[in-house]
Amino acid sequence: METALDSVVKIFTVSSSPDYVLPWQNKPPSEASGSDQAFVQVRKPGSATKYKARVLSAAHECDLAILKVDSQQFWAGMRFLELGGIPLPQDEIAVAGYAEGGDDISTTKGLFSRVEPTQYVPGATQLLAIQIKAAIKPGYSGGPALIGGKVVGVAFQSQTGLFPLFSPGYIVPVPLIECFISGVEESGKYTGVCSLGLSCQPIENSHLRDYFGMRPEMTGVLVSSINLLSGAYRFLKKDDIILEFDGVPVANDGTVTFWHRERIDFDQLASMKKPNEVALIKVLRKERECKFNITLRPLQPLVPVRQFDKRPSYYIFGGLIFTPLTQPYLDEYADWDSMGPRRLWQLALEELPRNAGQEIVIISMVLMDDITEGYGNLAPLQVRKVNEIEIQNLRHLYELVEHCTAPSIRFDLDEERVIVFKYSEAKTATSTILTHYNIPSIASADLIDKKARKTRRKPKARFGAS
Repeated sequence: METALDSVVKIFTVSSSPDYVLPWQNKPPSEASGSDQAFVQVRKPGSATKYKARVLSAAHECDLAILKVDSQQFWAGMRFLELGGIPLPQDEIAVAGYAEGGDDISTTKGLFSRVEPTQYVPGATQLLAIQIKAAIKPGYSGGPALIGGKVVGVAFQSQTGLFPLFSPGYIVPVPLIECFISGVEESGKYTGVCSLGLSCQPIENSHLRDYFGMRPEMTGVLVSSINLLSGAYRFLKKDDIILEFDGVPVANDGTVTFWHRERIDFDQLASMKKPNEVALIKVLRKERECKFNITLRPLQPLVPVRQFDKRPSYYIFGGLIFTPLTQPYLDEYADWDSMGPRRLWQLALEELPRNAGQEIVIISMVLMDDITEGYGNLAPLQVRKVNEIEIQNLRHLYELVEHCTAPSIRFDLDEERVIVFKYSEAKTATSTILTHYNIPSIASADLIDKKARKTRRKPKARFGAS
């Protein structure tokens, strides 16, 4: 154990997160311990020297990252830790870290409790996790979980409650770690967690099983819907019965056997595969058994949950700030209006994309100006059409507006609301508004060509909205 602790470094970071309400500026910088930040340093145990590191890849869904340290001095005397497997029941696990941000390494110990799908807070994703009977205090997150000097997981969160010292902790299991590392090694980047993209119904009722022609020895789940962007969409159909995943039988409640006496949802098997890996799916269709080789890939939600490595996109025209709807925007909106836009929350929770690149574009704010008189209460609302053309994403809206040749421009919004500008007057007003509010650019860098960007001006202060 002492030898293993020599390999556990402390990470120092400085972050400056975007302001999703005013997307052209950042919030004030803050210091933290973690790998998902703008400036990263690492320090070896017992050393006073910090070495600069950079993030090669980050998997926010499962709270993992790969850092690279270029300094050869850092690597001198360092030993690599080996990956183990999933612990056995009642195995004692030691988690190493820097408790409460302290300078000295420490450990906490607990018994293996169970392995089950768990909501990962950083990426708001439900993935396989190991629960241990030990609290994961701040400073332990990101530290190795060890048995006999081998890594059996990475600590990532603890369940909060009335008695935090007795709350269970959670670690990322080795299968997810291996999937993340090998995926980055093969493709050079992390692209996400794979999924079949299915919504399924348990088929425990005997009348339901008889209706679909299932024999007594058969078990499975009923396919209710299929994500249009899923690799399964070309092969599977509504009312198919999923019988097996890679030869593993699927029970009538949708679970499969995993590790000793544990059972997990069958789609968790997909989450442990790398992008573009193939899964063999056996189904019952109209009382005939069929097998399909389905290529798995990550599926992005219509409303992004987290955007740690990406600045928010925006476009300003006539005092209207257009931006894609994201969960971080909704979180910030809730800060100054606890009720929140119910329709937008519903879209974030329920809607699936119909095609690649689709976004929900909203007017996030209306800036006060003569040209926006009477439009101040139309934010935040979804933008559906520009001059009768249904928009697909923010870039599509940007191009429709910038290339408009009509004398007037019309925006059709949710709740049957309409905004109309005389185009030339709105164009002129846009330049005036940018200057008045010290906004550096008409749009985010991902929308406009570098040659077309306006001269950058440093924003001076926040402002009110109409």
